[in-house]
Amino acid sequence: MIRTIRVLRFLLLLQAILLAVILFTKAASADAGVKVVVPAHDIARGQTIEDSDLTFAQIAGGGLMSGTVTSFDTLKGMEARRLLRAGESIRPDDVRRPVVVAKGQTVTMTFEAPGVQLTAMGRAMSEGGIGDTVTIQNPVSFRMITATVIAAGTVRATGPVNAAPQIASLNRLPSR
Repeated sequence: MIRTIRVLRFLLLLQAILLAVILFTKAASADAGVKVVVPAHDIARGQTIEDSDLTFAQIAGGGLMSGTVTSFDTLKGMEARRLLRAGESIRPDDVRRPVVVAKGQTVTMTFEAPGVQLTAMGRAMSEGGIGDTVTIQNPVSFRMITATVIAAGTVRATGPVNAAPQIASLNRLPSR
């Protein structure tokens, strides 16, 4: 009986030691840092980023900024918004999709509804890349329309920029 108690105490002590070693190892690896993506060389503003422009670096967990990019796929094909210095971490705000619709450019607007597809020309009032939302001016009515960029020089209209004034004007019909 006493021998069983000694064996149990020994096993509990051994288990406590193993747990301490595991916790210490995890703490040491956390202090070692986090693997993040950094430029391999300076990347100029407006340059499209490719895999060869990037490398990995270890950054101490305490020095890591929120939202720091840790994957090549997040940056591949993106355009630098500012000069990206070699070895410095990159945040998602530092890059954007390449601009395929420029401010002031004449674009083709498309609108689709079940059984209907309309196209018209418009003037871009803001710039954007594929998937971005931009503002387009209808040159005939001068109304502003929100649209999603679907290709270079082509947008899909999603609706008026501000529908509230149009709805309000419908409520003020002339009285007889």
